[in-house]
Amino acid sequence: MTKTSNKGGNLRDKLDGNELDLSLSDLNEVPVKELAALPKATVLDLSCNKLSTLPSDFCGLTHLVKLDLSKNKLQQLPSDFGRLVNLQHLDLLNNRLVTLPVSFAQLKNLKWLDLKDNPLDPVLAKVAGDCLDEKQCKQCANKVLQHMKAAQADQERERQRRLEVEREAEKKREAKQRAKEAQERELRKREKAEEKERRRKEYDALKTSKKEQEKKPKKETNQAPKSKSGSRPRKPPPRKHTRSWAVLKLLLLLLLLCVAGGVVACRVTGLQQQPLCTSVNTIYDNAVQGLRRHEILQWVLQTDSQQ
Repeated sequence: MTKTSNKGGNLRDKLDGNELDLSLSDLNEVPVKELAALPKATVLDLSCNKLSTLPSDFCGLTHLVKLDLSKNKLQQLPSDFGRLVNLQHLDLLNNRLVTLPVSFAQLKNLKWLDLKDNPLDPVLAKVAGDCLDEKQCKQCANKVLQHMKAAQADQERERQRRLEVEREAEKKREAKQRAKEAQERELRKREKAEEKERRRKEYDALKTSKKEQEKKPKKETNQAPKSKSGSRPRKPPPRKHTRSWAVLKLLLLLLLLCVAGGVVACRVTGLQQQPLCTSVNTIYDNAVQGLRRHEILQWVLQTDSQQ
């Protein structure tokens, strides 16, 4: 047989009805697997051993009704000790316990409890009181259960408060994130609108420039050329005065020819000595002398005379 089977066989040998006595067995750990195989052992005595801790799977021995862990070295009980819901009698005398797990409040069937000779927390020690007789031990169980229920309620309220704080913090983070995302969307929207407006202005400016370039040649062709002095060109005379101007020009031409002919006759023919020709020659001579004062005209006259 294996070592486990030997232990199981030994435990069965020690089983007396529903009581299993493992006290004074020099145990350093609890044989949980072997105990789980003996569900009839509802009364378990593990007193006067060297137990410093209880394994978490010990709390699976839910068939236990009476448990004696006195005179060991237990410093704490498993956090889920409250799973032993059928426990009615618990002896923890002379260990090293300071506090009890909050789940202890779940031991609703607990009727008897002994916590003497443990370095308990002052508040817990005051609640537990002494356990010198049956009555005091029952009162200890009742008071400790009430105390642990209050502690459990306080712990639950604290847990709920922390959860609420975490939820509020999460809501704030989500709201902040949503606000940030909304701000980013608004910024992108504004940038997009600005870019669209910029492109529209560029398009309008380009379109206006093209229109101006198209209108410029038309204006140049439509506008009459201006004189160097900047004055506007004279409008052509009405058609009804065309014949009058022609007649006037013809009369002026005839007048000039008559004057020229008179001057030539007075200069060349024998009429020079006539009083009228004398005046005409004098006027001609004075005019010629005045014109010769200008260098250009003088040069022209010299060239003409040379020819």
